[in-house]
Amino acid sequence: MDISQTEFLFQTMAIGMVLSIEGLNTAIEKMADFIHPDYHERIGFIKDIAAGAVFFAALTAIAIGLIIYIPKFI
Repeated sequence: MDISQTEFLFQTMAIGMVLSIEGLNTAIEKMADFIHPDYHERIGFIKDIAAGAVFFAALTAIAIGLIIYIPKFI
């Protein structure tokens, strides 16, 4: 299955986006745990927002993958 250079670029960018945002999510969680090691509602909310960003990045990457590969299987 061949993909164009542009499709490869978009696929690579999508993967990089997910990994980058996951790294930021991890940094936010570690920093929040360092500042307030015990459970706190606001810290939990901040962590949820960061995890949500990863979720939306992953959804975007999945959509890009589907746009690239579904036409090749049909």
